Parts: sequence; C-alpha cells; structure tokens
Amino acid sequence: MQIHQLGEGQPELAVVAGIHGDEPCGVEAVERLVADDPDVERPVKLIVANEEALAAGERFLEEDLNRAFPGDLDGDTHESRLAHELAREVQGCTVLALHSTQSSADPIAVIDTVDEIARSLAPLLPVDVLVETDNYTDGRLVEHAHTIELECGLQGSEEAADNAYWLTRSFLSATNALSVPTSDDRLAQPGRDEVQVFRLDGPIAKPPGREYDVVVPNFERVEAGERFALADGEALTAEEPFYPVLLSAEGYDDIFGYAAEAVGTIE
Repeated sequence: MQIHQLGEGQPELAVVAGIHGDEPCGVEAVERLVADDPDVERPVKLIVANEEALAAGERFLEEDLNRAFPGDLDGDTHESRLAHELAREVQGCTVLALHSTQSSADPIAVIDTVDEIARSLAPLLPVDVLVETDNYTDGRLVEHAHTIELECGLQGSEEAADNAYWLTRSFLSATNALSVPTSDDRLAQPGRDEVQVFRLDGPIAKPPGREYDVVVPNFERVEAGERFALADGEALTAEEPFYPVLLSAEGYDDIFGYAAEAVGTIE
C-alpha cells in the first residue's frame, strides 16, 4: 500500500485508489495529484491500496478487497490483512474511493446511506446519480462512515482515468481542501438543480450460459414483462418494474448488476 500526503497536519480527508487491481483509473489520478503537488487548505491522504493486484493486473489476489472490510490483522488472505490496514489508515477521515465499471461511461456516486455528508457533497460533484447501497454493503469500504465511492467510467479507458483526476479535484474542492477550479468545465460548480437518488433492491442473477447481453440502459425504468437481457440468446424479462444499476454482460461472474428503486433527489 502506497500512502502520500498533501499538506501538513493530520488528514481528515482521504482518497483511496486501486482497491481493485483491474481498475487503474484512480491510481493514475493519484499519481497526477502527487505530481501536481497543489497547495491545499486541509491536509489530504492519498492511498494506492492493492499494489500487488495492480502489478498482476488482476481484480484481486485471494479475495475481493472490497468485500473484505473491516479485515483482520492476522487474516488468512492478503486482502483481509490489507483491509485491516487500510481501514486503520482512513479512520476518522471523509473518504473518496475511486472505481471504474464495465457498465457506464458516466460517473456515478455510491454511498451506504444518504446521510448529511452525502447530502452536502453530492450536489457539489459532477455526477447526476447517487446510488444508496443500503443493505448490500457487506465487506465494502463504503460501509464505513463518511465514505463515498465514485464509479469514474469504463474500466481501463483513458476517459475513466481523466474523470478520476477531475472528480478527485472536485471532491477536494467540495470539502474545502482546494479552491473551486476554473481550468476545466467539469470542475465548475455543477449547474444542475438536483441529483437523482436510487436505492438498491438486490442483485439480478445470471442464469447458466456462455454469452450474455444487456439490452436496457442503466437508470431507466424497466417495466414488468419487458426484456432486459439475453442469456445464450434467450430473453430475460422483468417480473416487476425496476431501475437497472450497473448492469453489464461481463462486469460480474454471477449477476448482471442490481435492481433499484428511485427514491427521490438531493438538491
């Protein structure tokens, strides 16, 4: 685990990248920030988490780090021990965790529960959607207090890496560590009126098969009886209405993604 710091003093802000070794976008954002060495009003801790998985180009070595929290100092897996160390490093911080996905090129914010931190930060970030994971956070860093995840774009893309950098700077601006930037439109204070909030209802299982396809866009309502995916050419239809979240053909081994309900907006 690499740890860098911007500014002097005890950080109350942390940015975590590289939780998954096949998601390098956050690592590139951290490297750019370290190279920039911007003057900050509040000290910030920058963390590259799973260096070993990143070096191997694999999502994880022994278990998914983002299912291993709070971890165990004497755990049986590399990720269990790393989760314990990482949880200790971010204790007492407001945390931004950087991820990427195979389902959406547009940035998405993810939070355990919509609390005051989420309500104050989300409208200041260049995202249109906030996903409340609620009962589906077991073992994830977002389960810890004051953690917000950002899905920065498509996994492995240059756009996701660029998004991760500007999203991080936007987070640091929203938390008063950096002044509001003017050099990139994505960093201007968002001009939207509201951020849509969705709450997960549960995962959507993949049936056995070799080829899969998703035929509906994320965050657009799927009606009962509507086709939403294919498994080996066979149509899968919704038993009841839902909003798809992080649906993709290849993102997960055993699920397409998640069903969610629209629960309101944050202004």
